[in-house]
Amino acid sequence: MRSNGNPKNEPTAMRISRLLPISLLALALGVIAPRVSAAARLYIVQAPTSAAARARVLQVHGKIERQLPIIHAVAASLDAHQAALLRGLPAVKLFADRSVSTRGLLSGLTSTLTTTASSTLNSADSTLATSPVVTTVTDGVASPVLSTVTTNPVVSSVTSPVVSGLSAAAPLQDGTGVLATPLTYETNYPTVVDAPALQQAGITGKGVTIAVLDTGLWQDVLQSYGSRILATVDVVDGGSSPVTGDAYGHGTHVTSIAAGGAQNVAGQYFGVAPQANLVVVQAFNGEGEATYADVIAGINWIVAHREQYNIRVLNLSIGATPESFYWQDPLDQAVMAAWQAGIVVVVASGNEGPSPMTVDVPGNVPYVITVGALTDNYEPYNPADWRLASFSSTGPTYEGFVKPEVVAPGGHMVGSMASSSYLANIDPDSMDVAEDLFTMSGTSQAAAVTSGVVALMLQSDPSLTPDEVKCRLMASARPAVTSAGTLAYSVFQQGAGLIDAVAAVNSSATDCANVGLDISADLAGTEHFHGPANRDASGNYYIMNMGSATPGTAEPGDGLSWSGSYPGTQGYSWSDAYPWSQGFSYAWSQNYAWTSNYAWTSNYAWTSNYAWTSNYAWTSSVPWWNDSSPPASTAAAPIQPWVPNQ
Repeated sequence: MRSNGNPKNEPTAMRISRLLPISLLALALGVIAPRVSAAARLYIVQAPTSAAARARVLQVHGKIERQLPIIHAVAASLDAHQAALLRGLPAVKLFADRSVSTRGLLSGLTSTLTTTASSTLNSADSTLATSPVVTTVTDGVASPVLSTVTTNPVVSSVTSPVVSGLSAAAPLQDGTGVLATPLTYETNYPTVVDAPALQQAGITGKGVTIAVLDTGLWQDVLQSYGSRILATVDVVDGGSSPVTGDAYGHGTHVTSIAAGGAQNVAGQYFGVAPQANLVVVQAFNGEGEATYADVIAGINWIVAHREQYNIRVLNLSIGATPESFYWQDPLDQAVMAAWQAGIVVVVASGNEGPSPMTVDVPGNVPYVITVGALTDNYEPYNPADWRLASFSSTGPTYEGFVKPEVVAPGGHMVGSMASSSYLANIDPDSMDVAEDLFTMSGTSQAAAVTSGVVALMLQSDPSLTPDEVKCRLMASARPAVTSAGTLAYSVFQQGAGLIDAVAAVNSSATDCANVGLDISADLAGTEHFHGPANRDASGNYYIMNMGSATPGTAEPGDGLSWSGSYPGTQGYSWSDAYPWSQGFSYAWSQNYAWTSNYAWTSNYAWTSNYAWTSNYAWTSSVPWWNDSSPPASTAAAPIQPWVPNQ
């Protein structure tokens, strides 16, 4: 087809460039004619208001896929010509939609498995793990093989979680503990964070709603969800129907950790907040994959319904690699909006550790609670042997913020899962079919534990704001210490330390989180912020003393500098008596306006790709934000890369 007299064989890019000035003028006059879209792709189109974004897309005859008012945007299908027109308009930002992943890890598996076992699921998402009649075959195939299924939710057929044949001599793995009553099932992670003491006192999360945005939920009847599930919605690919199951399994696993209500014969609860209410938002498909547009739409739904369902906590066991400053990222913007609306957002730090600067989006948002992972080293009753999990992503962020803020159990975690789920099929050794339980590691699970503890805090004191919850959770945490009494890990690795539910509930700490930040200004784009972290010429990370006569010099203090190394598999005590003093009150409570005149170390490069100066600029290797060179692939990614259980 000819256009404005151009010959048929003229390159498409040339035709677009010749048409662009005329087209922009016509667009301003609102007279662009419809054209055939040859190769449309999904974009997030942002403007001063979502109505303005919608109007701009319609002016170029793009297709609106969904509304994203939480970030004043729409998701739209646009071809190259339409995208070029929008890029030329003032007050319009255009982002190629990108993938986001969950943060759970499987036993003995690596990230290379993210591309396996997929083809069958593409046609089975709506039925796998949503039916009581699912037969799987794993020998000799790379993906689950399904039999004919019905559409009723799968429920467990057993009536009690008793583990038969367990003896005190058996290896202690989470989910098979024998501390209290022999031959009874017991999860260990509630004990690691001291939740049972609160549960026995009646603080169980009752009346507090946790929203879990993930892969859906398979309702194991043992977990006593019942009427505690206030609402569900499946937003995958623009949907809005109720959640019918969890084909992948990840969402079911983290939900049971945060709020599983099963009890053993000794009365011990399975989850951390066993009577908390739940809102389940499915934004990931049956292979644990999602796009920014779906995740943002899910957060939008949660914020819009927060008062109706008393949503106080949002669990995000998800992540993606940062490709911009936190304030430029649409997903980060949505998360900040949720925090501003009064929801405590708990996020997995990521599973790319132990290397520095590996914290994911949206865990890089300075306001939220970002959680790293601890493992009990298969010694749940020997705290001196617990250690930081090697996969746990560490800070600082590219804006200099200390992350994660806290750590929680995330190693070899037992949670509910249907044996027909995707994860159970690709890692059958981690699946206990008789009990519908699955063992999994990751910061996803650590975030779920923390979300449960936050629900306990909010039941105890419903008046707490998100900033106050974060402050008390950090101030009451227990850092890992050496036999000499010094920190075993830097603040960039363990944050304030292991969360303690009882101490957090009893804490009266104030004004120790997000000090110096202004979320309203951040979202409005009038001011942005950086943290106190920097890196010296030798590659060591450190906390800057911004209040000294020479701002930017290293702040003295235990744990405030780090060479980037990981100490290995040695365990340490996690002390509730460590004197944080300057280490806690100064290092994390001070943040600074990005617009200040302070210059970071002149022309210092964080890595070979990032120049850290007052006029910070991303290099051509991260082109996503101006979309001048679209990423090589926009296919959805797995929820989180997988690692062996620890």
